[in-house]
Amino acid sequence: MEIYNIITLIIVLAAIFGYINFRFIKLPGAVGIMLISLIASMAVIGIGTIMPVFFAKTIESIKTIDFNILVLKIMLSFLLFAAAIHIDVKKLKSERTAIITFSTIGVLISTLVVATLFYITAHLFGLSVDFLYCLLFGALISPTDPIAVIGILKKAKIPASLETKISGESLFNDGVGVVLFITFYEIAKIGLQNTSIWDVIWLFIKEAGGGLFLGWLLGYLGFWALKSIDNYVVEVMITLAIVMGGYSIAENLGVSGPLAMVIAGLITGNKSMDLGVSDVTRDYLTKFWEMMDEVMNAILFLLIGFEMLIVAFNITLLWLGCITILIVLFARFVSVKLPIMVLKNQKTFENNAIPILTWGALRGGISVALALSLPKYMYGEMFVTITYIVVLFSIIVQGVTIGKFAKKLAKINPSLEKLVPFGEDGTVRK
Repeated sequence: MEIYNIITLIIVLAAIFGYINFRFIKLPGAVGIMLISLIASMAVIGIGTIMPVFFAKTIESIKTIDFNILVLKIMLSFLLFAAAIHIDVKKLKSERTAIITFSTIGVLISTLVVATLFYITAHLFGLSVDFLYCLLFGALISPTDPIAVIGILKKAKIPASLETKISGESLFNDGVGVVLFITFYEIAKIGLQNTSIWDVIWLFIKEAGGGLFLGWLLGYLGFWALKSIDNYVVEVMITLAIVMGGYSIAENLGVSGPLAMVIAGLITGNKSMDLGVSDVTRDYLTKFWEMMDEVMNAILFLLIGFEMLIVAFNITLLWLGCITILIVLFARFVSVKLPIMVLKNQKTFENNAIPILTWGALRGGISVALALSLPKYMYGEMFVTITYIVVLFSIIVQGVTIGKFAKKLAKINPSLEKLVPFGEDGTVRK
């Protein structure tokens, strides 16, 4: 009953905060809800000074929610599938070179840059963190979060081609980042001396390749099932079975569930929606997964805001977190700049693509969830606090300003203005 009460409270608060944001604040949904939950968290801290029992019960309730399991084991599958189902594969194909490069090589570059700079910075602060643990941190913080990115890009008004690059990259680099994280985590558990390069390569291939293949299989099994009937209720349940059953299969097989959900969602959203269902079913499926996306996003960002109450802060970690924000932004810049320099002869990139791709790369709940999975001996508590600081900055500052940032670049660069036809009020001209 306690779990039911907590779920009820979360839904009620998400609805209230969503209403307040839509009615008065008018920020992008995820950002607004998280901002209000942060304010509510600070209010709880303030009330706690005069009502310590209330504060203790609030903290106890939040601690009963396993953020890591909730995000990585439950919500992530729905959110990735819901995001992928609305992505146009034709647009992805037109930007496939950039998307694949950014989501693989770019993540690797960013991971190494973050790990190296954080290792140096941590030692300057007197923290003797092993480089392997810094690689773990680099892997969890480098991928852009599709949950944060795609929701905010809907309101950001950036060039369509850049939106495709960022949203497409975020879908895949999330899976790549999780695979990298798992690889480094396994090495850290058994010890580097007990690991060969072939073990690392096999683990990566199994996780990534297996996830892609499972997603393809789930997508086409779903296509066959959806095409063989015409009943929108059953067909909605089939898509739910793809997500819930498919993610469970991925976990039991030891392959990447996130990558499987992305591929299954892309096949369902394009092939199944175009050729496998009726117009009525297509309408129901679209609305159902849009609603699922919005509700899950609201809950996730509400919880990110309330996580502040149980994250350990001190002056050293606050300073280290602020420096890490700069490290992560610099790593993102390098991981975008180098591939664009290599691909510029094969692929045309928009003017000012680098600053927009750098500033528009948001981190979110997945990074926090991965950090929470780290044990104490891997500096888990420190990485949770630093990750939380980076994520807050990313969503609140970068998420709120990316639209205005793109608009300013459009005014400075006439060629970008053609790609981003902004009106005087900041909205896109028709």
